[in-house]
Amino acid sequence: MKELVIDLEAEKNEILKRYRALLRACKPTMQKGDKRLIRLAFDMALESHKDMRRKSGEPYIYHPIAVAQIAAEEIGLGTTSIVCALLHDVVEDTDVTLEDIEREFGKKVAKIIDGLTKISGVFDTNSSLQAENFRKMLLTLADDVRVILIKLADRLHNMRTMEFMPRDKQLKLSSETIYLYAPLAHRLGLYAIKSELEDLSMKYMESETYQFIKNKLNEKKAEREKFIRDFIEPIKKTLESQGLNAEVFGRPKSIHSIWNKMKNKAIPFEEVYDLFAIRIVLDSQPENEKSECWKAYSIVTDEYRPNPDRLRDWVSSPKVNGYESLHTTVMGPRGQWVEVQIRTKRMNEIAEKGFAAHWKYKESSSDNGLDQWIHKVREMLRNPDSNALDFLDDFKMNLFSDEIFIFTPKGALLQLPLNATALDFAFEIHSDVGASCIGAKVNHKLVPLSYKLQNGDQVEIITSSKQTPKEDWLNFVVTAKAKAKIKSALKEEKRKIAEDGKEILERKLKSLKITYNSENIHKLSYYFKLGSTQDLFYNVAKGLLDMKDLKEYQLSEKSVENKPQDKIEQDQVQSMLRNIKTKDSDILLIGEDMQKIDYKLANCCNPIPGDDVFGFITINDGIKIHRTNCPNATKLMSNYGYRVVKARWTNQHELAFLTGLRITGIDDVGLINKLTTVISNDFKVNMRSITVDSDNGIFEGSIMVYVNDREHLDNLIKRLKTVKGITNVTRFDSASAIEKAS
Repeated sequence: MKELVIDLEAEKNEILKRYRALLRACKPTMQKGDKRLIRLAFDMALESHKDMRRKSGEPYIYHPIAVAQIAAEEIGLGTTSIVCALLHDVVEDTDVTLEDIEREFGKKVAKIIDGLTKISGVFDTNSSLQAENFRKMLLTLADDVRVILIKLADRLHNMRTMEFMPRDKQLKLSSETIYLYAPLAHRLGLYAIKSELEDLSMKYMESETYQFIKNKLNEKKAEREKFIRDFIEPIKKTLESQGLNAEVFGRPKSIHSIWNKMKNKAIPFEEVYDLFAIRIVLDSQPENEKSECWKAYSIVTDEYRPNPDRLRDWVSSPKVNGYESLHTTVMGPRGQWVEVQIRTKRMNEIAEKGFAAHWKYKESSSDNGLDQWIHKVREMLRNPDSNALDFLDDFKMNLFSDEIFIFTPKGALLQLPLNATALDFAFEIHSDVGASCIGAKVNHKLVPLSYKLQNGDQVEIITSSKQTPKEDWLNFVVTAKAKAKIKSALKEEKRKIAEDGKEILERKLKSLKITYNSENIHKLSYYFKLGSTQDLFYNVAKGLLDMKDLKEYQLSEKSVENKPQDKIEQDQVQSMLRNIKTKDSDILLIGEDMQKIDYKLANCCNPIPGDDVFGFITINDGIKIHRTNCPNATKLMSNYGYRVVKARWTNQHELAFLTGLRITGIDDVGLINKLTTVISNDFKVNMRSITVDSDNGIFEGSIMVYVNDREHLDNLIKRLKTVKGITNVTRFDSASAIEKAS
């Protein structure tokens, strides 16, 4: 009994210690009376969560304190946000009501807590992020961006403390994070948080690769630090001699960004040279910022030769999220490229804590980038007809996009995403201009609607009253606004045609003595594999379905018994699992109670024993097994998390599994023979196919082989790398096979 009292006393002291650390983090933004409000919120949270514990066994109150600490320290939010962060779970998890919060803290705090509570199901660690819920969450962005910022802080702390969760929950949360939260943090300018979210997701989704890169970085740490010291020493001296007050230091690149570079360039870790960036942070007066950044750029490029293609000027034209910086890549003293970032203290704070940290909560100027972005999000949300997943893809596209700057004929400046077309520009001016656009003049030359705009183009739109939006426009527009407006116009046009088709179908069914009612209309839609009754009416009006087709339907008795089913609801999943037939013996155990259940291996990633895998319940193909790092895994787990089931390999795997190897090297006589000898003779591995290409002495080949498991494959790769002339051997996915949720 005495031991328990000591534990509780220690916990009480730890809670107070964490609370004091929070107050220290809040100090820069604190005003008179703020400390009392924060204390009041802390006391309410402490009392409400007093009997609750986290998965780790720690008191639950550690979590809201940590979320408030992140909001204050890493995002730079003020007292209102700290109060909301401390109370973000009380309405959802305890007896405290919104009325209680409004009475104690006022309407603004209650409104933010309401926004956080409404969408708690989206972020709840026990559920998966569903597209429709995410859309609802973004609606709150229109009211107050702090709702999103506190949720990002909440997600970051959950990701930091995820080691105590079950493996399937870790995978779901990591998928959501990489799919939406990291890009959302990026778009709001929270670069430090974005990088950490990406790294933490990778830690759980691709743990082996994460650990490999982490170990490699640690091995070369001392050598790297010496290189950075040698590199920055002459720059520091020249900056001081020219009267520029600056901090110069090296920043390591995130593990996720290094992994991306390895994947995109298909190179091993040893060939990734920019493992860090040099940052110069100037202490400049506002009026001298731009000139001093360029002065520092001149000093760097006098010392080291720059790559002319790698200059990025976000000082003259900041990114939409407020990011300002000069980036250049220079040749270092040891013959390797080094990225140098030049910015002022103010620019650095915006880059670290995000433009949202400077959000003006009072009604003020709305010409800043964050306001423009939120305005675009609101426009997307106003389109009530769009499918939630389509919306999500459009939204993500806007999150990831880099910007280009385009001029109107009168010299006004518009920001558009990279790869935007002349038609995107037309819709950006006005929906009616886009809908009636027939062409454009770019820099006074006539171009088609699909013309991809370049930074600095001047564009004049040509319209015609006879023009209407076309379906193929969707193939080349990239902005969410243009896509939404085109889809809306096409939908309206389709609706009008479908109205005519409805009357035609009614007459035709009457002549066939088929009753025109909703049941038969649904059966017809299902028989002809059409997504909706409107598609049925439309096809009839367009002559795509005629009397011959309807007679075939009439003769098909089987079709009458078929019942449409186009999606799996959450509550159907368990019954489907029970109905999938079990196997007597197999190499995979599936589900919470690890049964031997029938399954198929997904073609998109070709899993083999030893791979980290999960099961996904489909409508027509039962359970499909995917690798956790499958190209389609993130999307499946993010949008249909309730259809994901655990899967684990047993030790009985004498079967052979298909996987692909990509081989590069220096072309030489007999190289293919050497490779096939290793594969067939030394390893006794069967090959299904081999594709070889040689260009100017460089050999590239793809080989599909049958292996027993991951260890077998790793040994084969190691052996192939020893073949003279071979420079790299990597496993590849059939990434072109996009897995449908059905």
